[in-house]
Amino acid sequence: MSPFLLRILLPILLLVVILPQKSNGEFEQWCVADVQSTDAELQAAINYTCGEGGADCSQIQENQPCYFPNTFKDHASYAFNAYYQKFKHNGASCYFNSAAITTEKDPSKHISLRSFM
Repeated sequence: MSPFLLRILLPILLLVVILPQKSNGEFEQWCVADVQSTDAELQAAINYTCGEGGADCSQIQENQPCYFPNTFKDHASYAFNAYYQKFKHNGASCYFNSAAITTEKDPSKHISLRSFM
């Protein structure tokens, strides 16, 4: 192989290896409400995550894009995941007094249409 070709291919190869690649959801985790949690447990956890917990819950307020489906489970899942994604690299967990669990299924792709009816 010629030195000229190596000078061109080597930087390209390094860029391919070094640049981060989109994972398409593989090895990603989301924090969602546990279906066994009561509405009271979910509301208490939402109050924490959206309050002193520091999660941005503005998108699940009325007239905002993620308000529907308007259920405790869906709003809690949004709040839990907002908190978890923001703080997981600082050691945060997805627990919220047993009201949440982690999943490797992207919840935005598994929304039940029954929630809108």
